[in-house]
Amino acid sequence: MFEAVLSKTFSPVASRCYSHGKVETDEEFDARWVTYFSKPDIDGWELRKGMNTLIGYDLVPEPKVLDSALRACRRLNDLASAIRILEAVKDKAGPHKDIYPYLIQELQPTLAELGISTPEELGIDKL
Repeated sequence: MFEAVLSKTFSPVASRCYSHGKVETDEEFDARWVTYFSKPDIDGWELRKGMNTLIGYDLVPEPKVLDSALRACRRLNDLASAIRILEAVKDKAGPHKDIYPYLIQELQPTLAELGISTPEELGIDKL
């Protein structure tokens, strides 16, 4: 009897309304971050905030996004942030041992142009 009363009293839970906003494509996502890091007036806080947000996503950033972030580090004369970006990407790649070498290979021209050494070249990957 109690079940009969409950079934008449309570209606089923309404379905949830999810966002109907536009879904961002991978290309749009990359372009948004390249634009963010390419701002000529980006400061150190914005660089760190952007990288923290980017690393928080469930992905490893594309080389073109990392290229833009490294160039922002150069504009700010912030070598430490550039090294931290490379360390964060290596950590983000996790157990997928082929991702980090691929990224370094793709970024090698930029690293050479900007004079940025990798953590491995500096010997700090062993600490």
